Order: sequence, then structure tokens, then C-alpha cells
Amino acid sequence: GLPAALPVLPLELTVLYNFLLFTVGASDSAIKGETEGIRQGLLRVLEACGACGQDLGMEELWQKVLQEVTVEELQAPLHRLGALQAAWWLAASRLGSVAGLFQLLSTAEDLGRAHCSEGQNKLLSMIKAWQVPPEGASLPLLQSTKDLKEILCTAAAFLQGLQELEAGNFPSALSLLQEAAGGFCSKKILAQIYTCLGCCAQRMGKPQTALQHLKRALQVDFQCLPALSHVASVYHELGETDVELQALTLLYEALGKNPPAAASSSPYFLIRTELLVHTPVLTSLLRHHHPSEVKYLLAQRCLQDRRVADAVEHYLDFLSLLQEGLQQQVPLDGSSALPRIPEVFLEAASALVQAGRPQDAITVCEEVISHTTDLIPRVLRVEERLEQPECSLPGAGLADGLLSQKKESLCCLAWRAAGYLHQGWAWAKLGESKEAVTQFSRCLSDLLRVQLHGSGVKQTENLQAEVEVLQKIRFLSLIGRGTQFLELGRHKEALLDFQHGLQISPGDPAAASYLVQALWKLNRKQEAAAQWQKFSQCSPGEDGQQQGQGRPLPLYLVSCLEQATFPHSEPLARSIQDYLRAAAQDTSR
Repeated sequence: GLPAALPVLPLELTVLYNFLLFTVGASDSAIKGETEGIRQGLLRVLEACGACGQDLGMEELWQKVLQEVTVEELQAPLHRLGALQAAWWLAASRLGSVAGLFQLLSTAEDLGRAHCSEGQNKLLSMIKAWQVPPEGASLPLLQSTKDLKEILCTAAAFLQGLQELEAGNFPSALSLLQEAAGGFCSKKILAQIYTCLGCCAQRMGKPQTALQHLKRALQVDFQCLPALSHVASVYHELGETDVELQALTLLYEALGKNPPAAASSSPYFLIRTELLVHTPVLTSLLRHHHPSEVKYLLAQRCLQDRRVADAVEHYLDFLSLLQEGLQQQVPLDGSSALPRIPEVFLEAASALVQAGRPQDAITVCEEVISHTTDLIPRVLRVEERLEQPECSLPGAGLADGLLSQKKESLCCLAWRAAGYLHQGWAWAKLGESKEAVTQFSRCLSDLLRVQLHGSGVKQTENLQAEVEVLQKIRFLSLIGRGTQFLELGRHKEALLDFQHGLQISPGDPAAASYLVQALWKLNRKQEAAAQWQKFSQCSPGEDGQQQGQGRPLPLYLVSCLEQATFPHSEPLARSIQDYLRAAAQDTSR
């Protein structure tokens, strides 16, 4: 409450500087918002000089103080306070405000040096060119202005590098992040910078450079586990599955251990780089995976690489984690690597069937079927077009809600139908053709709930993916049931299923081959030969093009597609060729 007096203002501003440093250091949390302390300090300076600035914003207030206050004794304290203000603005990503402040703090000679640095970042050049005021021996500081300047340089380079990385300007991001890596920071932050450098190089299409940066991050700080996660991602892109799985295994083991209590990363500095750089892109790049996410990735990669024994082990471990309240531990903001839980169950069933454990697969699928039964309406109408009202219209929110509800119902239907599909193939593996036919029929019966209105070709884009999956499940179930009808000697019923399958997926080589086999078994050899010749004349490219249409299959359906492959192509082809030769000889006589 005392009036401001010029003789004691240097001491007062130094005390304010130390107080703000101590407040930030004691909280040890990211700097946010404005600081009222700096504002009050500047107003005290203006008051002592007979001026006022109550109505001014912080940038205008700094401009008024630095342009109008010329008292020599106040220059050093004001510069120190300016460095603190720059830290607050950097933490808020107000780079323009920081640049403007250092332009006010710098002399003409300083600005000349900054402009002479061609090709360098303007903000970094200005901070580096700024002359740190001398520190009086009688006024001790909790953190020297020189050290604070170095931290500001590092934080500014790091922050701008992240901004360029997010904007896709990778060469500029690489340069700025390399500048930050050579700056003043703790090992923890240095490892984070190297991790970001690795991500930048990966996005630039330089996987080997990315691996060098990521390995450097782990050398600097072995607890920087996001770097290990990115290492696995790079090896995945390179197709080096063995090394990728090793990296994921190390990551899973590391996440399962209780890390030692980390010592203070920078015990001598109250303001540190980590308190100034906290952007969403950094949070995303350094996101720590939950152990269950890594366990799922291990299972998924093993299944994709046909390491079914390892995949089964990982999937069963993951399913056991569900009993530990997994949903409460994994983020639900879309950043998790986990798919929907029913899909994980279906992938596990797929792995179990391939590993020769069909009975276990049937049990796992029963879980999916029982938990989705009550979530599916009796009839699902999918319109040819869903007119989407503009967001500004009153009905937009309602339409979005109905669309979301319909999408969820279609997903539940797909999961349950896929459960029956997997059970059908599992019973087939067990040699129980009648039970297999029952499960395939249940799958097809489920899919009758979906009513496609219109031509069925121009489905609304929002539901196209779900409809495509349902159609593929229907196709695979028809092929599966048809094969089991053949096993049971019910050739006419098998023929009908294969014909329906070809209607869904014209030109499919498996359906076409099974159709020919069914005709052959029905002793309709002339028709079988004609169909065989027709499909043989189709180029492989046409079939591939037909199969390649649409989106990639969900992982849980890939094994079903493989099981639907026709296994007797060569014997059937020889039989038909022999028949055609015999027919040709009869005709020539």
C-alpha cells in the first residue's frame, strides 16, 4: 500500500522477479494464463514516474513502460521482468507478443545483429541478440537472467518446431527441433525433442533417420517410452515384423514395471523448458500407451503376420485384462489403439480357429452373440440416401443422432453375424457339418433384418462401410454353408448358396469354383464345363479388381475369407478338361 518510490523500485522489482520464480518453481506445473504480479509491477514503475496505464493491455503496458521510463537503475530489473513475461507468453504460444517484447527490450545494435543472421528464425535471432543486463552483487537472483534467456531460446525453438511439424512443414520443423536439441534443457526434455525429431523424419519418409533420433532419445532417457512406441511404428512401416514385435514386447514389459522415482530434471532452475512447452501436438506425440493397448498391438501384429500361436496367447492375455476394468483405464477420446471390444473377441476367435482350437473359438463367439443380442432392433432400414440437413437447421442434431444410432445398430449386427460366421467355420473344422450349417443359417437369418431401400448401390456414404461389411459377411456365410451342404451331399442347396454368393460378389473365383463343383456333383457336367470356361476366360486382373473394390476387410474376417478359398482347383480343372476332350472326340466322330 506504500506509494511507489524510484529509489527502492529496483529492489522491489527484483523481489517481484524472485517471488514469481519461486511461485512457478514451487507449483512445478505448466505456466498458464497471465500473471497479475508483472502487471502490478509495471504499474508501480509508471506511478513512480508520474504516469498511469490502468486501462492498457499487457503488450501496450510494456510498450509504454519501456519507451517512457529511461531511469538507468530500472533498466536491468525491467529487462529481467521482461524475460519472465516472455516465458509466460511463450507458454501461451503467443509468439508474436514475445517477438514484439524483445524488439522493445533490444537496442538498435541488438536488432542489427538479429537482422544480420540470414536464414535463421526471426524470433530466435531476436532472443539471442538481446543483451542480458548485468546483475548487481547486492541483489541476488533465484535464477540468473542469462540462464532464463537460454531456456527461452530452447523453448522458442521447440515450440516453433512443433508448430511447423503440425502444419506439415517438415524441413523447417526439423531445423527448429535440431536447434532445440542443442539448447539448454534437462535430459527428459532432450529425449522428448529427439522423439519429435524421429516423428518428423518418419513423416518425411526417412525411416532410418527416424530410428537414429528415436534411439538417441532412449539413450538420453530410457524412461522415454513414447520413443519406443514410435520405434515399433517405424519398423512396422518398414515391414520388419520381428524387430517391431521385439520393440512392442520391451514396451509392454517396461509399462508393467513401476518406474523409479525420477529425480528433479533441473534442480537448479525454477523456470524450465517443460513448463513452457505444453501443446496438444506434443501431448499426442508423447502419449503413454496403457499396457493393454500394447498387448492388443502384439496380438494384432501376430495375427496379421500369421503367428497364430503367439496371437492366441496375446489375445487371451488381453481378454483377461478385461476382467480388471480395462474400460476405466484406457482413454476414450479416440487416441487409443484399441478397436471396439467385440471386434477384439472376434479377432481372438479367428486366431483360435487358425491355431486348431475351434471349440474355444465357439465359446469366445458366444460371448459376442449374447452381449449384442439385445442391442439390435428387429428391422434395420438403410435408405438409399439420407438427406442431411444443414447444421444450422433445427433438425440437424436429431438427424445426426439417428444416424449415429443406426450406425451403432449396424455394427452390433455385424458383430453378432460375424460371431455366427466364425462358429460355423469352427464347427466345420470339428467335422460337424450339420451344426455348421445351423450357425451359417443363423448368420444369414440375422442379416435379413437389414432392409436396403433403393437400388442398394448408392447407399449413404455415412453407412457405406457398415453395409459393405454386412454384405461381405453374408457372402462368406453363403460360401461356408454351401461347402457344408456339399459335405452332406445336399448338392442342390449348395448350388443355390453359391449362385447367391455370385450375385453378391460377381466373378469371385472361390464362389465360381464352388458353383462349378456343385454342378459337376449334380452330374450337370455340360453346364459345369460351360461355367468353368466362362470363369477361366476372365483375366486374373478383373477378379482382383472386383475383390479390391470397397474398403479393407476387418481383421476378424480375413481368416474367414481364406477358409472360403476353393481348395480343389487343379483336380476339378483336370476333370473338366478330360470331359471337354472326350466331348470333342465324340463330336469329331
